[in-house]
Amino acid sequence: MLRFKSALSVLSKSSPYAVRTLHQNDNSIEDQIKNYLFITTNIEQAFKEALINATEDDIIFLCGSSGDGKSEILTRYCEMAMFKDRYKFHLDATHSFSPTSNAIQTLDTLFEENRTSNKTLVVGINVGMLGNYAQEGAELHDDIKSSIKSFLDDSPTESNHQFLDFEKFPKFVLGKNGYTAEFVKELFQKLTAPTNNIIRDHFDHEKTLTQAVDKKLCANYELLSDEAVQQTIIELLFKARLVKDQFLTARALLDFVFHLLAGPGYLFDNLFTGTDNELASKIVDFDPANIRTQHIDKFILSRSLGLPDHNYEVFVEALLLKGFTRSLAPESYLRLFYLLKNSEFANNYHLSFCGDFQQDLIKKYSEVWHLHCHFDGSDEHKLALRQYYKDVAIAAVHKYNNRNAPRLGKGEFFISEHNGFQLAADLELKVHVPQIAEDKETKTSHFNTYFKVGKRIVKLPTNINLLSLMLRIVEGYRPNKHDKNTVVLLDELVEEIAEVANETSTLHILYKNDRYKIANDDFDEFEVSGL
Repeated sequence: MLRFKSALSVLSKSSPYAVRTLHQNDNSIEDQIKNYLFITTNIEQAFKEALINATEDDIIFLCGSSGDGKSEILTRYCEMAMFKDRYKFHLDATHSFSPTSNAIQTLDTLFEENRTSNKTLVVGINVGMLGNYAQEGAELHDDIKSSIKSFLDDSPTESNHQFLDFEKFPKFVLGKNGYTAEFVKELFQKLTAPTNNIIRDHFDHEKTLTQAVDKKLCANYELLSDEAVQQTIIELLFKARLVKDQFLTARALLDFVFHLLAGPGYLFDNLFTGTDNELASKIVDFDPANIRTQHIDKFILSRSLGLPDHNYEVFVEALLLKGFTRSLAPESYLRLFYLLKNSEFANNYHLSFCGDFQQDLIKKYSEVWHLHCHFDGSDEHKLALRQYYKDVAIAAVHKYNNRNAPRLGKGEFFISEHNGFQLAADLELKVHVPQIAEDKETKTSHFNTYFKVGKRIVKLPTNINLLSLMLRIVEGYRPNKHDKNTVVLLDELVEEIAEVANETSTLHILYKNDRYKIANDDFDEFEVSGL
C-alpha cells in the first residue's frame, strides 16, 4: 500500500493524474483514488442530456477556463460505448493536429471535416480560444463564428450549436439564506468519509506504521475531517471568490486541498500561507492573525512572555493528544482558533475569540444581493430595498460626492470648485425600483444598483468590495489610494451626478463663510439670494 502522502499526491497539480487523457485508466492506486473523488456536477448532467438529445448536425461546445474539468468530463464520455461511435470528441481546442498547424487552423479543419460527417461533433475549448476563433476563423465557417459571437455576447441563438459554459454552473450559489457550495462540500465529505474511503484506508495504514509516521500529515487529515472546519474553509473560499474575484476550478481546488494537508506546516498555517497555489495565495489576505483587537493583542503578548494561563494549558494538552506540537507561535494558535470557531474542542478555550473573528460582510452582501437579483415585487422587498438605499447606497454616495464640501446639506450635491468658490446643486437621488425588477442578471460576483438621478437612471455594478467601501464611508471613512480599484466605480457615478446637477435650475455658491443661491425662473431671469 502507498504511503499516505504518496496517495494524496494525486491531488497535486504537478501530478501526472492532474489532467485526464484518453486511455489513461490503468487501474493503479492513483487512478482508483482519482475515480473515487470524481463528483458528478450540474454541468456534467447538462452535458450528458445534450449528448442524448443531439443530432448529427449539432456541434456541442463544452467551454470554460483551464483546469475546470473539461478534459475529465469529455474523456469519461468519449470512452462510453453508447457515445463513442455516434460522436466525434475533440478534447482540447488549444492543440493542433500537426507542428505546421496552429489551433485556429486545426479548428478550421475539424469543422470542415464535420460538414461531411454523420457524427455529432463535441469540442472542449477555452472561452478565450472561442473569442480568437470568432475573429480569425475561416470565412467558410462564418455560421459557427456567428454562433460563437452570440454566445460571447450572451445573446440567444437559434443555430444547431450548443454552448455549455462552466461559468453558468458556478461552484458557489447565492440564495436568500446565504450561499451553498455543494461541489466543494461533497469533495471534502468524500475525502474524509469514515467508511468505504480509499483515502482513509491509506490514512489508517499510515498510523499503523512503527517508524517514520508522518504525524503532521495525519493531524492535518483529522482536523480536516471536522465538518465545522470544512465549512470555515469553504467560507474562506467563497470570500476569495467575492473579494478577490477568484474563480474556483476543480484542478485548483484539488491542489489547494493537497497544500492544506501536505504543505510545510500544520493545516491552519498552510491555509494562510501564500504559495504557488492560486487559491491559497488569495486567502492569505484573510489571515486572522492580522486582526487587531484588545483581546487578540493581549493573547499574543501573554504567549510571547510565557505568562501562566490554566485554561490555555488545558487546551494545549488536548492538542498534544491529537498529534500537534506545543511549540506553536501565537499567530498559529490564532489561526487554529479561527479554524475551530464553529467547533467544540477540549475546554473550548478557543471559543472566547469568536467575537474577535466575527465579520458580517458576507451575510450583508448576501442579503443585499438577493434583494436585487431576486426581487419579487412584494411590499416587504420594496421596504428593504428603500431602507438599504437610504441608509447605505445613497448616504455613501452623498458623503463621498461632498467629501470636500462638508457644509452642504441633505439633497445638495457638490459640482466643482473654482478659485475657492464651490458650486453645488439641489438634486434628488433615489432608488429606481422598476429597473431593479426588470434586471435579470444573477451573477454571484456582483449585483446592479440602480439610482434615479433627477430624470436620469444610472446603473452601478456593486461587488462586495464596493459594498464594504460604502458601509465604511457611511461610518465616516475617507477613501485613499489603497481603495483606487474600487473607488473608481464611485467616481464614475459622481461624474454622472455632476452632469445632471449642471442642468438644474438652481445653483448654490459657497465661498468661505458666505453662501449664495442662484435660481433660474421660467422666463430666463435669475434670482439671487444670500447677498
